Amino acid sequence: MSSVLDIPGIPAALPPLLLALAREQRVALVGGAVRDLLLHRVHNDPWRGLPDLDLVVEGRAGDFVRRLERALPPGSLRAVLEHGAYGTVELELVIDGAPVLLDVASARRETYPVPGENPRVSLGALADDLARRDFSINAMALDLASGRLLDPHGGQVDLQHRRLRWLHATSVADDPTRLVRGARYAARLGFELDPASREQVRATLAAWPWAWAPGAPPGQAPAALGTRLRMELELLLKREPWRPALGALQRWGGLVLLDSALQADRRWQQRLWWACRFQLPLLPALVAGAADPMALAERLQLPHRQHRLLAQWLLLCRRLAAAAPAPGDAAAWCELLEAPSQSVEAVTLAVVAGGGPRRPLLRWLLRWRQLKAPLSAAELIAAGWRPGPELGAELRRLRSQRLAQERC
Repeated sequence: MSSVLDIPGIPAALPPLLLALAREQRVALVGGAVRDLLLHRVHNDPWRGLPDLDLVVEGRAGDFVRRLERALPPGSLRAVLEHGAYGTVELELVIDGAPVLLDVASARRETYPVPGENPRVSLGALADDLARRDFSINAMALDLASGRLLDPHGGQVDLQHRRLRWLHATSVADDPTRLVRGARYAARLGFELDPASREQVRATLAAWPWAWAPGAPPGQAPAALGTRLRMELELLLKREPWRPALGALQRWGGLVLLDSALQADRRWQQRLWWACRFQLPLLPALVAGAADPMALAERLQLPHRQHRLLAQWLLLCRRLAAAAPAPGDAAAWCELLEAPSQSVEAVTLAVVAGGGPRRPLLRWLLRWRQLKAPLSAAELIAAGWRPGPELGAELRRLRSQRLAQERC
């Protein structure tokens, strides 16, 4: 691994610029690009495509970015987003027609005064930055100026054995969302937690070191932790093979971070498979298996639309439990399911996650809701009906007659 030039897909004009700037300020390529390149070059894994390029600089990331901006070809910088609290800058570049996402971060130290809360951050050296990471396989760096691979935590050995190993004895307690990230790597790379790391997960979850626990009021949960959990789950469901990823998380006991009922759930694969079939968002389908889905939705700070979907689904479940129509009464099912408080997505979630008799729900979803009155409003008006409430009532009566001919 002599230089950044070895990475497939990098526009030819970019490496010389980065290498020139590395002579003025220490810069290293870190994270997924280094890991994936080693897997590809050394262990013959297929190249998984160019990831975002993560650069760590000693000193201020903003200083490096400003020099890079001056060195880039005109028009190649499309967007810049700076996160001052963590000393990071996201760059969207287009060089020689090829898009590149570049994350530049100041080398930093992190401490976690309270488990699960956001860390305290201060500037540090490259060695400090590598030491703060989650797994050894992500704690390697390629020094751009020298071309040397830096591996102070044994990441290459863990790559060889295809294992995930925490860097610290408190890695899970400091940030439990790392466990979700580990499940993502397990699914994508085919890796497994090493025995000591699995024991850390077991011991940490058994001791539950965080100030809030499932079952407590969701509003008291650390907002940062809920948001990070949701973001990691969204990445898992969007970018990874979700079956092996969630399977690993459950196998490690990690679904208890969300809810103990989800940890014991054996139906999540079926729910998510049906959600894919019906093009429902996967996260609400997962959350639907919790003991209290609305409390979990609040804790994870689900988007408003997903929160509303779960609320509508639970309302439908209560209505069906109280007084479900006869299975073959298509008109009564249409009246219930087409109420203003319901939505097609909520009925679909009832099919996916349960909550009522599936057959009539499916019949409504796939056929009954599409059926109209045999005569249109225009045809009734042509026959002498006047626009108004009576016309609407007649259309509903005619539709009910047609629905009465349906069988469940």
